[in-house]
Amino acid sequence: VRLQTQPKPQPGQPLLYSGTFDCFRKTLVGEGVRGLYRGMAAPIIGVTPMFAVCFFGFGLGKRLQQRKPDDVLTYPQLFAAGMLSGVFTTVIMAPGERIKCLLQIQAATGETKYSGSLDCAKQLYREAGIRGVYKGTVLTLMRDVPASGMYFMTYEWLKNILTPEGKSVSDLSVPRILFAGGLAGIFNWAVAIPPDVLKSRFQTAPPGKYPNGFRDVLRELIREEGVASLYKGFTAVMIRAFPANAACFLGFEVAMKFLNWIAPGL
Repeated sequence: VRLQTQPKPQPGQPLLYSGTFDCFRKTLVGEGVRGLYRGMAAPIIGVTPMFAVCFFGFGLGKRLQQRKPDDVLTYPQLFAAGMLSGVFTTVIMAPGERIKCLLQIQAATGETKYSGSLDCAKQLYREAGIRGVYKGTVLTLMRDVPASGMYFMTYEWLKNILTPEGKSVSDLSVPRILFAGGLAGIFNWAVAIPPDVLKSRFQTAPPGKYPNGFRDVLRELIREEGVASLYKGFTAVMIRAFPANAACFLGFEVAMKFLNWIAPGL
């Protein structure tokens, strides 16, 4: 995120961070280990309900397309179900992302306007009401709806490929679940990075800078930094995507097996 939102340098000045590992090194030297987790409180508070809503939305999307509970959905139908989950999660994601991005760019520029996540939320609400807290919601939808469709469709596709002949998908081993979940995360972010860059820039911009929303952000980025700027932070995101999403899907599968064991009729 810091790579995506780093301020544009003055003429003749270099970028604050030249790349992922330069950002990591400078953050560690300048702020210590805590600097690597700047802005973490907002997403941590929202991550449990967000993933609960995400998987609920996917399950609902599947049920809405099934005539019978045991109907096998096509991959386009799984993609559509995943997109519905992206709509659901945006309600929780948008304010958390806004606060996280503001705190992270604040640390990068050295300015101290917000003392933490709660203070940031209070100031945003005081300055612009609920619209200030939810600034960037449309761009969050543009990121999460197609990316979530890709996320769940890829995971289901990989599970089917990795299931040995004659075995059930529910019998997949832990390494196979981890592999499928990790790759699903990579496919998810391959779709999500361009709108995420636009969202991060828009959410951290001063009020009124982009009156036409993401169109102004897109024009400015391409004009001043080229098309490649839409993939800023690609390396950092991909380093995170595999292990984070492998763990996410493993947690989901283990939780579902546990719940089915203690409450099979639920």
